Amino acid sequence: MKYRTPTKAIITDAGFASRYLPITKTVPKAMLPIGAKPIMQLVVEECADAGIKEIIIVATPEGKAIYEDYFNNSINKIKKQLHDQGKDDRYEVVQKVLDLPKITVIEQDPSYPYGNGSPVASARKFIQDDEAFIVVYSDDVVFGASATKELMNAYKENPEAAAIIAAQEVPHEEIKKYASVSLSNDGTMRVEGMVEKPKPEDAPSDLASYGRYLLTPEIFEFLKPRNIGLDNELWTADAIASMIPTGRVYVKKTSGNWMTTGDPKNYFFAHLKYVLENEDYADEVRQAVER
Repeated sequence: MKYRTPTKAIITDAGFASRYLPITKTVPKAMLPIGAKPIMQLVVEECADAGIKEIIIVATPEGKAIYEDYFNNSINKIKKQLHDQGKDDRYEVVQKVLDLPKITVIEQDPSYPYGNGSPVASARKFIQDDEAFIVVYSDDVVFGASATKELMNAYKENPEAAAIIAAQEVPHEEIKKYASVSLSNDGTMRVEGMVEKPKPEDAPSDLASYGRYLLTPEIFEFLKPRNIGLDNELWTADAIASMIPTGRVYVKKTSGNWMTTGDPKNYFFAHLKYVLENEDYADEVRQAVER
């Protein structure tokens, strides 16, 4: 079956983010800033730039209200105050958020086990049986090129695909943090194997899948609570691996600068890179770092 080109994206931020405590007991991890924007906004903008028309954010119960407020509250009281002060330009950044594609925020289904596949499965009712869709983990940011757009282009080249995963090479010792992907030897970009968080010596390759996927509804056949894997978690990578025998799972080696914000150290480096490349105070930051 050929599925319609994606117009929807599922973005996940439904974990506990324990490495960020205590701040994440109050603020969702993807609401931490990268420059003057939260991580989640950068991810939503990536989807919008790729032509996505509808976004489903899967959040924790505590995070749901925060995301709904951020993306849908027009703060008219503040807008009027800025207008009265002659500072209408300061509202422009708020209007840009309000002009983003339709955003629906849902909670992860509590009946699902822990794992990065559970928020995807929780959004099943928003996906029609005949449409492909994008999945984005908000832990991952991509600078310089849109991974979502590259996945969409790869789907045009492989319209029979059941899944297309974004991937990049990582240092050998780091593959244990990701799903390791091996390709078929027929000269195509078809996936032959995929192992979640392997020991480096057991990894089929140093090609790491990260939080960008183009999927079809076929994935939901495998994202079931009974299909738990490593650490008793429900993994998207395991569900994709279950579809490999169809010969319709592909890799797209993306060209952007992929960085994770999944822990405080890597979040800091991602934040710093964005500031140095995008903010008007970048030179002052460079000078401060060099002191």
